[in-house]
Amino acid sequence: MIDYVVTGLSANSVPYLSGLEQQRALHAAVAESRAPDTVMLLEHESVYTAGKRTEPHERPVDGTPVIEVDRGGKITWHGPGQLVGYPIIRLADPVDVVRYVRCLEGMLIAVLDDLGVEGAGRVASRSGVWMRGTDKIAAIGIRVAQGVSMHGFALNCSNSFEAYDAIVACGLA
Repeated sequence: MIDYVVTGLSANSVPYLSGLEQQRALHAAVAESRAPDTVMLLEHESVYTAGKRTEPHERPVDGTPVIEVDRGGKITWHGPGQLVGYPIIRLADPVDVVRYVRCLEGMLIAVLDDLGVEGAGRVASRSGVWMRGTDKIAAIGIRVAQGVSMHGFALNCSNSFEAYDAIVACGLA
Protein backbone atom coordinates (compact mmCIF):
# COMPACT_ATOMS: atom_id res chain seq x y z
CA MET A 1 0.00 0.00 0.00
CA ILE A 2 1.23 3.50 -0.82
CA ASP A 3 -0.08 6.71 0.74
CA TYR A 4 -0.21 9.87 -1.35
CA VAL A 5 0.31 13.16 0.46
CA VAL A 6 -0.58 16.23 -1.57
CA THR A 7 0.85 19.15 0.38
CA GLY A 8 0.45 22.10 -1.90
CA LEU A 9 -0.37 22.68 -5.54
CA SER A 10 -1.10 26.02 -7.18
CA ALA A 11 -1.84 28.69 -4.57
CA ASN A 12 -0.73 26.43 -1.72
CA SER A 13 2.96 26.21 -2.57
CA VAL A 14 5.22 24.75 0.10
CA PRO A 15 8.49 26.38 1.23
CA TYR A 16 11.30 23.96 0.32
CA LEU A 17 12.64 23.60 3.86
CA SER A 18 9.16 22.78 5.20
CA GLY A 19 8.74 20.10 2.55
CA LEU A 20 12.22 18.75 3.28
CA GLU A 21 11.45 18.52 7.00
CA GLN A 22 8.24 16.60 6.29
CA GLN A 23 10.10 14.38 3.82
CA ARG A 24 12.79 13.52 6.39
CA ALA A 25 10.18 12.68 9.02
CA LEU A 26 8.33 10.43 6.58
CA HIS A 27 11.60 8.79 5.50
CA ALA A 28 12.41 7.92 9.12
CA ALA A 29 8.90 6.56 9.68
CA VAL A 30 9.00 4.39 6.54
CA ALA A 31 12.53 3.16 7.36
CA GLU A 32 11.33 2.16 10.85
CA SER A 33 8.16 0.52 9.43
CA ARG A 34 5.96 3.03 11.29
CA ALA A 35 4.41 4.34 8.04
CA PRO A 36 3.59 2.90 4.63
CA ASP A 37 5.44 3.87 1.48
CA THR A 38 4.38 7.45 0.74
CA VAL A 39 4.49 9.76 -2.26
CA MET A 40 4.49 13.52 -1.60
CA LEU A 41 3.26 15.67 -4.51
CA LEU A 42 3.69 19.42 -4.17
CA GLU A 43 4.77 22.70 -5.65
CA HIS A 44 7.51 24.77 -4.02
CA GLU A 45 8.09 28.46 -3.74
CA SER A 46 10.99 29.53 -5.97
CA VAL A 47 14.27 28.03 -4.70
CA TYR A 48 17.59 26.64 -5.89
CA THR A 49 18.79 23.35 -4.43
CA ALA A 50 22.29 21.95 -4.84
CA GLY A 51 22.95 18.22 -4.87
CA LYS A 52 26.22 16.67 -3.73
CA ARG A 53 27.94 17.01 -7.12
CA THR A 54 27.26 20.75 -7.65
CA GLU A 55 30.36 22.70 -8.65
CA PRO A 56 30.99 26.36 -7.72
CA HIS A 57 30.69 27.65 -11.31
CA GLU A 58 27.19 26.12 -11.61
CA ARG A 59 25.73 28.32 -8.85
CA PRO A 60 24.03 31.70 -9.31
CA VAL A 61 26.61 34.45 -9.68
CA ASP A 62 24.33 37.10 -8.15
CA GLY A 63 24.45 35.65 -4.63
CA THR A 64 20.96 34.15 -4.75
CA PRO A 65 20.62 31.72 -1.81
CA VAL A 66 21.02 28.02 -2.55
CA ILE A 67 19.90 25.20 -0.25
CA GLU A 68 22.41 22.35 0.06
CA VAL A 69 20.67 18.97 -0.06
CA ASP A 70 21.72 15.36 0.45
CA ARG A 71 20.56 14.02 -2.92
CA GLY A 72 22.52 13.03 -5.97
CA GLY A 73 22.86 15.31 -8.93
CA LYS A 74 23.73 18.95 -9.25
CA ILE A 75 21.96 22.29 -8.85
CA THR A 76 18.39 22.77 -9.98
CA TRP A 77 15.46 25.12 -9.52
CA HIS A 78 12.04 24.39 -8.01
CA GLY A 79 9.13 26.78 -8.11
CA PRO A 80 5.65 27.75 -9.27
CA GLY A 81 4.34 25.72 -12.19
CA GLN A 82 6.56 22.72 -11.45
CA LEU A 83 5.17 19.49 -10.00
CA VAL A 84 7.60 17.94 -7.53
CA GLY A 85 7.22 14.34 -6.42
CA TYR A 86 8.98 12.74 -3.49
CA PRO A 87 8.45 8.95 -3.48
CA ILE A 88 9.45 7.77 -0.02
CA ILE A 89 9.42 4.05 -0.60
CA ARG A 90 11.28 0.96 0.54
CA LEU A 91 13.23 -0.37 -2.43
CA ALA A 92 13.57 -4.08 -3.11
CA ASP A 93 16.75 -5.85 -2.01
CA PRO A 94 19.31 -5.69 -3.34
CA VAL A 95 18.88 -1.93 -3.80
CA ASP A 96 19.60 -0.90 -7.39
CA VAL A 97 19.63 2.91 -7.55
CA VAL A 98 20.07 3.09 -11.33
CA ARG A 99 17.11 0.76 -11.85
CA TYR A 100 15.01 2.92 -9.52
CA VAL A 101 15.92 6.08 -11.47
CA ARG A 102 14.97 4.31 -14.72
CA CYS A 103 11.63 3.33 -13.15
CA LEU A 104 10.94 6.97 -12.24
CA GLU A 105 11.83 8.02 -15.79
CA GLY A 106 9.51 5.35 -17.23
CA MET A 107 6.66 6.46 -14.98
CA LEU A 108 7.07 10.10 -16.00
CA ILE A 109 7.26 9.21 -19.71
CA ALA A 110 4.07 7.11 -19.37
CA VAL A 111 2.22 9.92 -17.55
CA LEU A 112 3.26 12.47 -20.16
CA ASP A 113 2.14 10.10 -22.92
CA ASP A 114 -1.22 9.57 -21.18
CA LEU A 115 -1.63 13.36 -21.06
CA GLY A 116 -0.95 13.63 -24.79
CA VAL A 117 2.55 15.09 -24.46
CA GLU A 118 4.43 13.59 -27.40
CA GLY A 119 8.19 13.23 -27.72
CA ALA A 120 9.14 12.52 -24.10
CA GLY A 121 11.92 10.01 -23.65
CA ARG A 122 15.36 9.19 -22.30
CA VAL A 123 18.80 10.35 -23.37
CA ALA A 124 21.68 7.88 -23.10
CA SER A 125 24.05 8.55 -20.18
CA ARG A 126 21.75 11.23 -18.69
CA SER A 127 19.07 10.98 -16.05
CA GLY A 128 15.70 12.64 -16.32
CA VAL A 129 13.10 12.92 -19.06
CA TRP A 130 13.73 14.82 -22.25
CA MET A 131 11.58 16.24 -25.03
CA ARG A 132 12.80 15.07 -28.44
CA GLY A 133 16.19 14.35 -26.86
CA THR A 134 17.17 17.99 -26.38
CA ASP A 135 15.03 19.75 -23.77
CA LYS A 136 14.79 18.42 -20.22
CA ILE A 137 11.20 18.33 -18.99
CA ALA A 138 11.82 16.38 -15.77
CA ALA A 139 14.84 16.25 -13.47
CA ILE A 140 15.51 13.37 -11.09
CA GLY A 141 17.67 13.52 -7.97
CA ILE A 142 17.39 10.93 -5.23
CA ARG A 143 18.92 9.61 -2.06
CA VAL A 144 18.58 6.10 -0.66
CA ALA A 145 19.26 5.45 3.03
CA GLN A 146 18.28 2.37 5.02
CA GLY A 147 16.84 0.96 1.79
CA VAL A 148 14.28 3.79 1.55
CA SER A 149 14.27 6.47 -1.16
CA MET A 150 13.73 10.18 -0.71
CA HIS A 151 13.89 13.30 -2.88
CA GLY A 152 12.61 12.41 -6.36
CA PHE A 153 11.54 14.26 -9.48
CA ALA A 154 10.64 17.74 -10.69
CA LEU A 155 8.33 17.93 -13.71
CA ASN A 156 8.19 21.24 -15.55
CA CYS A 157 4.50 21.87 -16.27
CA SER A 158 3.67 25.55 -16.65
CA ASN A 159 6.69 27.24 -15.09
CA SER A 160 8.85 30.01 -16.48
CA PHE A 161 12.38 29.00 -17.43
CA GLU A 162 13.87 32.36 -16.43
CA ALA A 163 15.22 31.01 -13.11
CA TYR A 164 17.35 28.49 -15.00
CA ASP A 165 19.26 31.33 -16.67
CA ALA A 166 21.14 32.05 -13.41
CA ILE A 167 22.52 28.50 -12.98
CA VAL A 168 24.02 25.59 -14.88
CA ALA A 169 21.06 23.31 -14.19
CA CYS A 170 21.93 19.63 -13.71
CA GLY A 171 25.45 20.44 -14.92
CA LEU A 172 24.20 21.06 -18.48
CA ALA A 173 25.72 24.16 -20.04
